[in-house]
Order: sequence, then C-alpha cells, then structure tokens
Amino acid sequence: MKTAVKQPNLSRRKFMVTAAAASGGLALGFNLPFGADLAQAQAPLAATPEVNAWVVIKPDETVVIRIARTEMGQGTLTGIAQLVTEELECDWKKVTTEMVTPGQNLARKRVWGDMATGGSRGIRGSETYTRAGGAAARMMLLQAAAEEWKVPVGELTVSEGVIRHAASNRTTTYGKVAPAAAKVTPPDPKTIKLKPYTQWKVAGKPMKRLDTAPKLNGSKIYAVDLKFPGMLNAAVKSCEVFGGKLVSFDESKVAKMPGVKRVVKVDDSTVAVVADTWWRAKTALDALPIQWDEGPDANVSSATIAKNLESGLTSNDAFADTSIGDAIKVIAGAPKKVEAVYTTPFLSHATMEPMTCTAKITAERAEAWVPTQNGDQALAALSETAGLPLDKCEVYKMDPGGGFGRRVTIPDYVHKAVNIAKQFPGVHVKMIWSREEDQMHGFYRPISQARLSGAVDAQGNLQALHIRVSGQSINAFSNPAAIKDGKDVRQLQGLWKEPGDAQFGYTVPNLQIEYAMRNSHVPVGPWRGVNTNQNGVYLECFMDELAKAAGKDPVEFRRTLMKNHPKHLGVLNAAANAAGWGKPLPAGVHRGVAVFMGYASYSAAVAEVSVSPKSELKIHRLVVATDCGNVVNPDQIAAQTDGAVAMGLSALLYNEITIDKGRVVETNFHNYPVLKLADMPKVESVLAPTHDFWGGVGEPTICVIAPAVMNAIFAATGKPVRNLPIKNQKLV
Repeated sequence: MKTAVKQPNLSRRKFMVTAAAASGGLALGFNLPFGADLAQAQAPLAATPEVNAWVVIKPDETVVIRIARTEMGQGTLTGIAQLVTEELECDWKKVTTEMVTPGQNLARKRVWGDMATGGSRGIRGSETYTRAGGAAARMMLLQAAAEEWKVPVGELTVSEGVIRHAASNRTTTYGKVAPAAAKVTPPDPKTIKLKPYTQWKVAGKPMKRLDTAPKLNGSKIYAVDLKFPGMLNAAVKSCEVFGGKLVSFDESKVAKMPGVKRVVKVDDSTVAVVADTWWRAKTALDALPIQWDEGPDANVSSATIAKNLESGLTSNDAFADTSIGDAIKVIAGAPKKVEAVYTTPFLSHATMEPMTCTAKITAERAEAWVPTQNGDQALAALSETAGLPLDKCEVYKMDPGGGFGRRVTIPDYVHKAVNIAKQFPGVHVKMIWSREEDQMHGFYRPISQARLSGAVDAQGNLQALHIRVSGQSINAFSNPAAIKDGKDVRQLQGLWKEPGDAQFGYTVPNLQIEYAMRNSHVPVGPWRGVNTNQNGVYLECFMDELAKAAGKDPVEFRRTLMKNHPKHLGVLNAAANAAGWGKPLPAGVHRGVAVFMGYASYSAAVAEVSVSPKSELKIHRLVVATDCGNVVNPDQIAAQTDGAVAMGLSALLYNEITIDKGRVVETNFHNYPVLKLADMPKVESVLAPTHDFWGGVGEPTICVIAPAVMNAIFAATGKPVRNLPIKNQKLV
C-alpha cells in the first residue's frame, strides 16, 4: 500500500534555497516526540520564555543552551556550550543543553545556521555566531535589569548569572529578569564585542563534558534503542554488487514465519522484511529467496581496480595543481634521485551503531528519527522521499553511535527507511542495517596510489619534488558540480598551495603536485580525515626517504624546508621536543616523525616502535602536537588525539576493504578488526596553540599517526613501508 502523495524532486540546492526563504514565528516549542522511555531531560521547554534563539533561562536559574551541531563523541556539544557560557556570563554548573531540529531551524529562517557537522567544523564553523548569541543574550538580560532599576546599563556588572549595581548595592539574577529580557530588542550585531581568549574563564578550560553521565549510566537513548507503541521493525538487504538490481523475491517462503508482516521492495536494489521485532525480520530476510541482476561490475576485483590506479601514475590526463619551476626536468638530470610508489586501500567507517532510521509517514506529515551528521540533508531526504513539502516534515536528530563522515554525505539510509515506512502509513517503522549490510554498503575512504620522485644535491638539499596521486574522487561520486574543468583538487587535500585549510608545508625550489582521477564502481565518501590521511602517508614517508638519501636527520631535514611555514615548524618542534628527539632510546626502539596540515590545524607526531627479528611490531609511544589556533577544551583535544591514534593505528595495521566479484569481502569485525586495548600505545597530547585562528580537532591529528609509525619502522629496519595495511607486509 502506498500513500497518495506526490513525490517532488528536491535537490540539496533547492532545499537550501527553500530553507532560506521560509518564515515562521518565535513561539516554537521544543517538544521532541520520542518514545515514553526517553530521559526526562528531553522534555519540552515551551512554557519557558527564551532570551534569544540560543539561550533559555528558567526561573530556577537553569540555563539551557541550544545546539544545532551533532554530538557524536567529539565533544562539540560541550565546547559550544562553553563558548556561549563564556559570553553569557552565566553559572557553568547550571548549564544544560537542548538539540535543535532542522524543521525548527527552517521555520525560524535558519537562525541556527548550518546544521551539518563534518570537516572538523563543529566549533570552528560556528564559534562566531554562537558566541555572539551568548553575548547578545547577556546584553538583553542586563538591559532588562537596568530598565527595572531605572539605571544606565553601563553601571551594571554580571558574574555567574548574578547582576550587580554597585552604586545601589542591588543584585538580581538571570532567572528573575529572563522574562523581561525576552521582550528587549536584540542588540545590533555590529555592537557585539566578543572576549579575547586572554579573558576567558570557562572557554579554554578543561570543563567536564555535559553528555557523559547518560552514556555511563545507560539512560542514553540512541536511534537503535527507540521504541514506540505499535512500532514495526525492518531489516534490509541490497544487492551485494554495487550498482546491481533487484529482480524478484518470493514472499510466500517467509510470509508465515513468526512476526512477519510483509516483504517490500525498497528501491531498485533493495528488499526489506518488516516484522514485529528486528531479529524476526532479519531471520526471515536471511531465508527469503531473492534473484539479483548483478550487472557487469560483478567482474570487478581489487586487482582490476589496482591496475586502473597504476595507469594514472604515468598517464597524460593528470592535472597539476602546483607547478613551481621544472621539477620533472631537474629530477631527470639529478645525480641523486629517489623514487617510490605508495598505496592505500578503501576503508570502511565501521561505526559501532550501524545505519538506522525510524520513520512515520502519513498523507499529511512525515517524521524521521535520524542519527545524522547533517540535519538539513536528512530533512531534505525525508521531504523528497515522502513526497511532502518541507514544512510538513520534521527530523529529530539523534546522537549517532559513531559518524566519522559516514552520516554526513548521502543519506541513503533515510531514503530507504522512508520508502519502507510509506508502505505502512501512520506506523512507526524502525529500520536497522545488519553489520554485514553496513560493511558492504558504505561510502568508503577512496583508494589511491602515489608515485613520488625527488632530487637531492651534493649538500643534501632537496632541489625538486614531483608528486602524482592516482585515485578515486569523492566529488565525482557525490558532488560532480564541485569539479571544475575536470580538475578535482579535493583529492590533493593537505598538498594544496593555498594557505588556510590544508596547505603543503614545505618550500621546494622545483615542485609539481598532480592528480589523475581513476574511479571505480565502489562508492566513496569522507572518512575521518578524508584525503589528508592518504596524502600524509605519501608525503611524510617519502620525506624520510629523501632525508636518508640526503644523509640528514629527519627532523632537521624538515626544519630546513619549513622556514617559510612557521606553524608547521611550530608543531614539529613541539612534538620533537616533547618526545626527546635525539636523546638515547632503549635498545631496539626507534623513532619516526610526521608533520601535516588539515582542517585548518597543524599536527605533528613522533612514534617510538620496535620490530623483532620475526617481523613483530610493537608501538610503544606516540607524542602528538596540535596547533588548532584557539583551544576551547584541552581535555577534549587530548581525548580526540587518543581517538585519532586508535583509529589511525587500526587503519595502519589491519584495515582494508577489498573487492572480489564486484562486492566487499570484509563483512564484519572478524575480517575487519579494530585495535585492541592491549595494543594501544602510550599517547601524549601536546598543545601548541597560537591563538590567531580557529582550526579543527576531530580529524587533523589522524593524518600524522600512520606516517610517524611507518617512519619509525623505516628507522628500525632500513626498509620503507609503502603499502598498507601493515598486516600484508613483511617488515624485516
């Protein structure tokens, strides 16, 4: 049965235009219609007047700070709350938070701005307007107190939510003046002055996270936990070969199995079983006879993909994003040259919570409960697939059980869940992917290869460097409009000539950096750190090969080339000094170093490893330095560094997605393992902030983990590691 509604073709661009033009009032409640088993902390606040869109203050002095970004373990929720609190001058001990929905944002002319959380922009992309929101609320609260006391607002001071008028020795609180403040005309944005970091009292400090307790005591509700009266559950299966089609299925074979309600076609490549419990749906799905048309890509393998990549290393169709001097000519005529080819594989996000979405669709309204990194995009997907206008739709954002970029691009799981729910009008339908489905139908980190060559003169100076990257393009798969004249600079992230986000960190007299696009049928997308991870391996491991050819210490070799890149040099020195670079190590232990830039932050790492005669690798220690400009919460940066090390080492040591007969081979953690706690090295996080910019934290440091370890292995064995993961390599 299908709902009788028209399905519009709503692109993301059209959604953004529609959203910008939408209007609505201020009297919107924040009543999220979750199941009855959700924590009371998510109860509505409609009865409490807001000071402005960011701040609600209750009579008991509780301060509710509204958050538009997604919290997925990276600490953005706490960090934004710290920034708002800093400008608001309220009592941090009384601060709580509330998530904003995309529909509420749309109805209020997008007052909370962009609702996407990716590219390590959770804080750096919203710090200005969130801080301004806190400062505006403070000014309105002070103005309300001044009008009540009939005194100039300039005579008032405030600390931790207590307003004072020294001349009359009067005090009041935010909770008492909040209703009046809500009626004050907001200040002109041009009059709002934000505090310099030197005056911070809450921001910049290691405040405890606001979202820890429910995760520890089990009260936290994730999307897979949702329960509604009469809810149905769906298990899905798509053609294992990317691009394959669903031909037919025999529902009669499973229709009488316990709990089964119906077998439904989801889209051209997917079928679902809907039942009273997910396990019953999954059991029936496994027993369902399905016929697939796997198509021509059923013949694709990792070997054929690798051969295609190899062709890009020497082809004439590459474009040069950076061309200084004549690197190719200088290298060809150099008395000492170094050449190497590196490879990195596809990687899966392997989030602990697989893709899931609950949807309820009627002819008049569409609702979805989504663990998403991009609320705007999820709302657009809901509207498009349900066939209802945006103002008839709402997405209730759930904190994802892991994101890493998987939930920020194409909301495929939203489309599928809504397509299923449309066939059960008025009923909540919760779709959960199995681990196997999740592994076999992701948007993987792009596979790539790189050929590098360099020329070193008799004095050990680098005279020329040529880098050719051949690999799959994320934009070609998900955003072709971003590719200009067939040139996709995104795949050279971290090797860019432009300063700002991911700049190449060395000065080389003759330099050529190129990219040759080589796509396959395997879908690709952002993976924590995206292209800085592969490019960091290529550049930084080759720098150690060049340093050895030059007869120079790897750190000193880099320092010479970083004279015009002070921030790269700054984190290099910070990591090297903290690690004791140059000081004696225990017998058999060796060091490696790496420096790179990504997401507007600078990172460096020093690794200490040992390699046994049996090729057994032991990673003892990692010292990681970060310059992210301004530091909002140093403890969260240290935590993100730990996470980057764990994820980076998993990718370095074990992880790869391989293709056989057009489909993914690694279907679960038995053949896609993650780092065990026993193998986690000692990690030391070093902060080297320069306080003159806002950089990211979640992704930048991961790009230096693998090359630092690889370079330490090179120092230990004299044999460079050029192909990942290490499990496939013999180190000695």
